[in-house]
Amino acid sequence: MAPLDVAAIRADFPILKRVMRGGKQLAYLDSGATSQRPVQVLDAEREFLITSNGAVHRGAHQLMEEATDAYEQGRADIAAFVGADPDELVFTKNATEALNLVSYTLGDNRFEHAVGPGDVIVTTELEHHANLVPWQELARRTGATLRWFGVTDDGRIDLDSLQLDKNVKVVAFSHHSNVTGARAPVAQLVERAKAVGALTVLDACQSVPHEPVDFHALDVDFAAFSGHKMLGPNGIGVLYGRSRLLENMPPFLTGGSMIENVAMEASTYAPPPQRFEAGTPMTSQVVGLAAAARYLGDIGMDAVENHERELTAAAIEGLSGIDGVRIIGPRSMEHRGSPVSFVVDGVHAHDVGQVLDDEGVAVRVGHHCALPLHRRFGLAATARASFAVYNTPDEVDRLVAGVRRALDFFGGA
Repeated sequence: MAPLDVAAIRADFPILKRVMRGGKQLAYLDSGATSQRPVQVLDAEREFLITSNGAVHRGAHQLMEEATDAYEQGRADIAAFVGADPDELVFTKNATEALNLVSYTLGDNRFEHAVGPGDVIVTTELEHHANLVPWQELARRTGATLRWFGVTDDGRIDLDSLQLDKNVKVVAFSHHSNVTGARAPVAQLVERAKAVGALTVLDACQSVPHEPVDFHALDVDFAAFSGHKMLGPNGIGVLYGRSRLLENMPPFLTGGSMIENVAMEASTYAPPPQRFEAGTPMTSQVVGLAAAARYLGDIGMDAVENHERELTAAAIEGLSGIDGVRIIGPRSMEHRGSPVSFVVDGVHAHDVGQVLDDEGVAVRVGHHCALPLHRRFGLAATARASFAVYNTPDEVDRLVAGVRRALDFFGGA
């Protein structure tokens, strides 16, 4: 496979031309938190708002028709990108809301898969708070018990730490950890869940932008991802759900757009996905996210994955070669995605981040919305570099050099 023309790709991202404090060229290594947007996405949103902005699925005028067509074509394009059918995708304001939608409806006894007293909800110690706290709340509301898979010393899910039984109703896990980068053993987890009749919920925020993802092939029941992490707009997330499950699920939010009929005594609801899209939808964001999906699709997700794997491997090798730096997560690319979290002996993660910022290198510092995982490793915070299709080997070199500078400046342990 030919290498990517990264220079041409970078030309699509105006923000990457920025010169930061001290005259340093921006090296943006924080795409795991939020990615940058290409002009193709910015232009798609702008063009829609200038020419076709209207209320979706309302009225009979031309702008409404054009807006509705753009909205539903966007759904189809995004569905094709993740290996799903259009009616299996629900638009939400972010992935957190998508995961809350699932957890909330699983507490509604109108749903055949509703969770109740004596049932067990399973997650993992690797999770972002968005795939942990909603399940804690579901357990609290329903009287169910929350259990979890532990984490190995190299930051992967420890499959031997928990056995599933017939009381388990839900197994929720991340495709890639946003801290350790660890890739979940999806096939094994799905097989175990199916064996006990449990539903599977996948947090795919850190995988969809970085590698080919096919939800049908993964065979999960639900999955969530966000727009702003895959070169798309803020304010939009996506929930994937199997059609047969969505058809039987009660609504999450109620009001306009999601109804079939309303009387003073009671209401009936539209079929999915409209049932779960109450109110005026985020039409321009859908248009922008669809443009992002097409942009990545035109590059080719195999090529994106290969490029990012090379960058990640180089970062791990470079950081591991510094005495006093410890990688939190798997070293082997077989078991990981692009986030690389690390600690520097004797230097707080925020100080590392500040030194890197002085060099124009943007990374994430803190607990990355994963406090239990940091406690598992006895850490208050880590620094994290996360890569995207627009990053370069030179930026990896700048990361490694900046970490060396931080260690030298603060004196290490």
